[in-house]
Amino acid sequence: MQRAVFRRLSPLRPGKYASSFSGLAAATTEAEALHGKNNATLPKLPPFDYSPPPYNGPRTAEILRKRSEFLSPSLFHLYKNPLNVVDGKMQYLFDEDGRRYLDAFGGIATVCCGHCHPEVVDVIVNQIKRIQHSTVLYLNHAIADFAEALASKMPGDLKVVFFTNSGTEANELALMIARLYTGCHDIISIRNAYHGNAAGTMGATAQSIWKYNVVQSGVHHALNPDQYRGVFGSEGEKYAKDVQEIIDFGTSGQIAAFISEAIQGVGGIMELAPGYLPAVYKIVKKAGGLCIADEVQSGFGRTGSHFWGFEDHGVIPDIVTMAKGIGNGIPIGAVVTTPQIAEVLTRGNYFNTFGGNPVCTAAGHAVVRVIEKEKLQENAFVVGSYLKDRLKELQQKHEIIGDVRGRGLMLGVELVTDRQEKTPAKAEILQILDLMKEMGVLIGKGGYYGNVFRITPPLCFTKEDADFLVDVMDIAISKL
Repeated sequence: MQRAVFRRLSPLRPGKYASSFSGLAAATTEAEALHGKNNATLPKLPPFDYSPPPYNGPRTAEILRKRSEFLSPSLFHLYKNPLNVVDGKMQYLFDEDGRRYLDAFGGIATVCCGHCHPEVVDVIVNQIKRIQHSTVLYLNHAIADFAEALASKMPGDLKVVFFTNSGTEANELALMIARLYTGCHDIISIRNAYHGNAAGTMGATAQSIWKYNVVQSGVHHALNPDQYRGVFGSEGEKYAKDVQEIIDFGTSGQIAAFISEAIQGVGGIMELAPGYLPAVYKIVKKAGGLCIADEVQSGFGRTGSHFWGFEDHGVIPDIVTMAKGIGNGIPIGAVVTTPQIAEVLTRGNYFNTFGGNPVCTAAGHAVVRVIEKEKLQENAFVVGSYLKDRLKELQQKHEIIGDVRGRGLMLGVELVTDRQEKTPAKAEILQILDLMKEMGVLIGKGGYYGNVFRITPPLCFTKEDADFLVDVMDIAISKL
């Protein structure tokens, strides 16, 4: 279960996850021993010309105490000894003692230009000095300029932008637009998908570990075109037949929409089987539905080969949703659709207080400019391909690596205790995670079983960073 991946603030209950946490304790002892050894025997972080200013704020123990007392008990944290991150610069993070770490998670695929990128920071500071917030009831060039920039990155007639505050909010709006436009209620998403945690998006999300027992009506979950564990392997068109059967046997024959990620992020960097999306889009169109591309994690050049993940599949959706990388850490999301579809919201009054905020949209526009200026999409392709090849080499060395997948700088490494049975290595990945942190690499985790490393670093990641990550992972796995 995913909740075994993280450490909650409440005391650990015996039984269910005991073996995982005992393994983690052993890993921590090993990590501490490693940290105390002669560091000359361990890989070294690539040189970096930045030192953070001294940190004089609250320490880890004090922050944990306040979190436990004043924040939701649903919050969780990575690592047995949680990391207090106080500074960031490009692809690196710094803890309370000034120690540098390679950030291979990017704030969950959110930091694309790099932490505190100077051009993005300057735009934010300048805008906030001028006006922080007004309302879209008044005019401001920031929202219009950014909308124009986003439209220029879209294929077809996708050029009308609605700004939101998050990916969940963007997906909620997209689902509502589809239902209004088609006059139908039924939505089809894919098993193992994650689209958010609000009322509508929780229905479209298809992992029990991210759902609560509340009303989630009108959503059907199709067979996941999983190339690693799926029944049809990489034959995408065979998986697509399940969408047709859902329409035939689970709906009136007409649907509102089909929503999918091009690469399932929370689901463990699961790239949809080739041929699947083109086949499904045809089926959905025939049933009167709209096709929604969730680009919250795979957008903004992260896959390397294209600016948007759906472009890798040769399809053009009716609606595109985005967040995370759109603001490099600023809270902003967006929905992009055609003028014809966008018209449905004029039937009533749609309004979003913070959607299109001048600071957020100015930041988003700066992000697009930096991606283009610094050729970060191209870098994601070159460095991501190099990193994937190195991880494939590591797979040949370590039996525990069952699969290496993804595109660009959105990569997944699935760990299994048995390659034939594909048994999730849930306890082992916890040990490796902690060991890698002690050696200076921060990496994400995901997948339904919590056994997949999610590698989604800032797009300024270098080949030297990739080598350091793989060398550290190699040592950590060897210590099992």
